[in-house]
Amino acid sequence: MDDAFETQDVQPQFERETTANATWSRLLAGNRRFAQGKAEHPWQDATTRETLIDRQNPDAAVLACSDSRVPPEIVFDSGLGDLFDVRTAGQIVDDAALASLEYAVAKLHVSLLVVLGHEGCGAIDTAARKLDELIASATDDPAGSLEAASAMADLDERIAEAESIMLRTVGMSVWQAREAELEAHEDFERVHVAHTIEELVTRSEVIQEALAADRLMIVGARYQLSTGKVEVLSF
Repeated sequence: MDDAFETQDVQPQFERETTANATWSRLLAGNRRFAQGKAEHPWQDATTRETLIDRQNPDAAVLACSDSRVPPEIVFDSGLGDLFDVRTAGQIVDDAALASLEYAVAKLHVSLLVVLGHEGCGAIDTAARKLDELIASATDDPAGSLEAASAMADLDERIAEAESIMLRTVGMSVWQAREAELEAHEDFERVHVAHTIEELVTRSEVIQEALAADRLMIVGARYQLSTGKVEVLSF
């Protein structure tokens, strides 16, 4: 998105890969502690706060939903300076979110980017409802009519041009899930994480270059409100 950031190859490739995997393993270990009610709340003392006054060196960037029940530091049992958080409703990738993540990659040299969806996402509910309304309005003509068939054929374009930002972004993920014959809410959430990762890579040259140079690893995950566990997604 923005070529103002200069990237630096600050670590050998093998070390970067090891760092990214180690960071992800540490975050998942923290989540296990949290889910089991054994959170350690590390690096939240006055000494840590004071050491971070003039610098920050987060291990990972996390793009998560703004939902108050899904704070990444708590979910991953992390502390001050561990995570560079970017949070929007439904983890929507707007210009500000993208620029923030590019800063984390190019300037803070995070080796890991986590896209974190969650169970019971209200943005998914809103997008699914608005998608149903759009489909209903597009197919008001009698079933099987040429007009209705044409409307469904260009539904992708109608979604992309919708006034609602939820429909344009999250709604596209719901539509992709339905095209794959997935109808469960949790499947919508998983597909939206995959769609978000695809959008980040497509829109950002900074992220593209970091991935190509093995400076960055991206992972998708879904937080389960009911259990406190983070489900690792593979695409």
